[in-house]
Amino acid sequence: MRGTDRIVNALDIGVLFNTDRMTGPEFVDYAKRLETAGIESVWLAELFGREPFAAAGNLLANTTTLRVGTAIANIYARDAVAAAAASATLAESSGNRFELGLGVSNAGLNQSRGHQWTSPVPRLEAYLQAIHATKLTMPDHQYPIHVAAHGPKMLEAAGANADGVFTYLMNPEHTARTADALPDGRRLTPMMMCLLCEDPDAARRLVRKAIGYYTGLDYYHRAWRTLGFDDSDFANNGSDRLVDAIVAWGSIDDIQARLAEQRNAGATRMVIIPLNAAGGGKPDWDLLEQLGS
Repeated sequence: MRGTDRIVNALDIGVLFNTDRMTGPEFVDYAKRLETAGIESVWLAELFGREPFAAAGNLLANTTTLRVGTAIANIYARDAVAAAAASATLAESSGNRFELGLGVSNAGLNQSRGHQWTSPVPRLEAYLQAIHATKLTMPDHQYPIHVAAHGPKMLEAAGANADGVFTYLMNPEHTARTADALPDGRRLTPMMMCLLCEDPDAARRLVRKAIGYYTGLDYYHRAWRTLGFDDSDFANNGSDRLVDAIVAWGSIDDIQARLAEQRNAGATRMVIIPLNAAGGGKPDWDLLEQLGS
């Protein structure tokens, strides 16, 4: 493994948020403010905005303790040698504060980028093995590798070839199953939307806007069905039952209790997506500062 053996005794809090609408200075200020608030890590998606490795370098250069990672870098977008070289370079320049998060994304998004979709598990296995086999001419630098995985075959591949696993929009029952399936020493990081809003109708309405895309994806349906949900829960952007299970909403005490449930189920770090009841495309800093303190 290229990761460290750092043992986490408490539940670290990381943040994932769509930052593509931020200006360049706002993007840097966002990372600095997270660091000041006591947030452990910030995670950068790969969609149709900033290139995640270049963006990570910018944030690492402008912070001192914040860990910065990709969540997730698409394995279709660059070969394994390029990913290994970029990760080692970022680790070298930041005192090993970079973390590499990888995933296969989905068929529709990859095909829209001109890639030919292939069976995800063998493709991921080959990619991870190629990273480990890469011999760079620069000095070696350590960076943990995490894989986005929900199903048993993907978890098996991640457990054998990566330092940790991301899950997304899953409840504590799924976290417990995942923790049991992973070899000892692997880090488990659920990603969970959080919303500081105590009005049930308003909270669920806002959550449905946020999860609507995912309620239409068959591979999320497969994972949720193993947790007892069915087609009725996926209609109309999610039933109340699904919304309440996969998103932490309510008061700060309610949200902290939901994060504690994930910790007790086996999570070693939580990455939160801080939805903002006020809208406007900005993270909820009140929520972040309370969770980071």
